[in-house]
Amino acid sequence: MSNKLGIGVIGCGNISAAYMRLAPMFSGIEMRACADLSAQAAQARAEEFGLRAETIKGLLAADDIDIVVNLTVPNAHFEVSKRVLEAGKHVYSEKPFVLSLEEGLTLQELAASKGLRVGSAPDTFMGGTHQLARQLVDENAVGKITSGTCFVQSPGMEMWHPNPDFFFQPGGGPILDLGPYYISNLVQLLGPVKRVTAMASKGSEERTITSQPRHGEKVPVDTPTTIHAILQFQSGAQVTYCASWDVWQHGHSNMELYGQTGTMHVPDPNFFGGELRMTDKGAFVNVSGWNHPFGVANDGANANYRAAGLADMAQAILEGRGHRCSLEFSLHVVEVMTAILTSGEEGRFIEMTTSCERPEALPPAAAQALLA
Repeated sequence: MSNKLGIGVIGCGNISAAYMRLAPMFSGIEMRACADLSAQAAQARAEEFGLRAETIKGLLAADDIDIVVNLTVPNAHFEVSKRVLEAGKHVYSEKPFVLSLEEGLTLQELAASKGLRVGSAPDTFMGGTHQLARQLVDENAVGKITSGTCFVQSPGMEMWHPNPDFFFQPGGGPILDLGPYYISNLVQLLGPVKRVTAMASKGSEERTITSQPRHGEKVPVDTPTTIHAILQFQSGAQVTYCASWDVWQHGHSNMELYGQTGTMHVPDPNFFGGELRMTDKGAFVNVSGWNHPFGVANDGANANYRAAGLADMAQAILEGRGHRCSLEFSLHVVEVMTAILTSGEEGRFIEMTTSCERPEALPPAAAQALLA
């Protein structure tokens, strides 16, 4: 077997450029082709990154494509990934890889029947700072984690995205759009969730786009835009999680974990890097000296290693091991998110029916091995 797997992309929108630009940093993968419902969009991306433009049918039939990266809009993820698996190829999807537990179980059964892999973003939990947090949790550095808080709040997406409509439809909203980053990181740090409860609301019935080229257009809001949830983990920890696109400014930290002997301030899990701070009881202690490849700034001031999860999946296929952004892990995260939304609608506690192993930790040497 070759030491590289061929990668094809379906969906040549906003996010595709990041995957295509960063994929060459990693070993085990080679970007080869792209496709889109718009042949013009596929051709433009192909020319920009030196790839082959294909039709979707042509890409699914291509002999040199082993893994298809599904970068379509969220409500198309399931159908596109299903087609990829039916074509006999592995699939790695942008988040969330499905919009319901039932869709995820269908893909799980299909993938198992064909001996194929399914992976899903986000992979930011593999970032240097979040892996430092993982090591400190595993070392019991702040004692057993008993509780925590997460806040991801902003005025919304219509101010910067050129076509923000889907953010405000079922399948969008701050839980399904941003929740994967936060809940994936919580699960990799604390383990699986046992049950959730939530309250949800909409700040307004429509949004006015202030980005270009559709400045001034109004879009309807058909999904909750403010959600306050409580997650109880199998470990016993309970975490308050607040996600909103109705907040202009706030002073909350992105993620805080409270242990029996100290507190851990974890930076925004939407990013690979950032500053991690920790206390021993009430006093801050030095946690520097962690030299992790995925914590090094490589995109302006930011550490950006998007495609790390894809590369890890490719290497896992080649080596015959499990991959970190696995279907089971991602499916549990999807169930947590959809249960939060259901709880917000129905006002009740919801028990999880899925579970998962925490993804294997990614220490510096293992991260270095993923790089070309």
